[in-house]
Amino acid sequence: MSLVGQSPPFAEGCKSRLSVARRADERFSWHWQTVRVAGKTTKLAVASDPEGMLIDACRRQDAGEQGVIDPFWATTWRAAAGLDRYLDRFDLRGRRILELGCGTGHVGLSAAHRGAQVTITDGVSDPLLLVRLSTWGLRNRCRIRRLRFGIDQLDEPPFPLILGSDVTYLRQLWPELEQCLRDHLELPGQVLLSDPYRLIANEFREWIQERNWDYVEHRVDLEDTPQHPIRVMQLQPR
Repeated sequence: MSLVGQSPPFAEGCKSRLSVARRADERFSWHWQTVRVAGKTTKLAVASDPEGMLIDACRRQDAGEQGVIDPFWATTWRAAAGLDRYLDRFDLRGRRILELGCGTGHVGLSAAHRGAQVTITDGVSDPLLLVRLSTWGLRNRCRIRRLRFGIDQLDEPPFPLILGSDVTYLRQLWPELEQCLRDHLELPGQVLLSDPYRLIANEFREWIQERNWDYVEHRVDLEDTPQHPIRVMQLQPR
């Protein structure tokens, strides 16, 4: 397992927001999107054509190219908005928090807006470019790191709270996800994971409880589509 104690390679030499933006421009098309984060209107840097990026990745995979990852990070998933809303229940000022599988960074940014010190991570480097842009105004509260489940371990003290949205949809990654949680969770501490009530997350609920985790489920209704609530899974190791 590798220790991750420094910024990803792309961060070296990024002296300004403009230089980060230029690096993102070299990788893909992106734009600023107005969203609600922590109850405030703010801007998120997001990929402009996530569907096109996915089609391109599938074509490359079909052609036999190795190491091509589906860019699911390029979409802002509703599960992130649901977990953002759920954080209204907490006083996060001064708390150390880890976000896993950040994608657009919505959840980590939400925690930072609430006064937390947040380490925002993803398993691939591309989304971290955009997250660095989105969190620029709160960079004194945000650390941006690459963290691959089951491979990397952050060179930081454990965290009392770990957050993740839509990180349970791949069954084959559950063992690596659980190991990552155990590697980085301070005891006693808790984990909050959100999803849009996917059927596979029902299986995860049973799977994680069999591995000595206490599980409590919460429902979050969002105004835009109240008929499609978000589930927040609260986990604590026994």
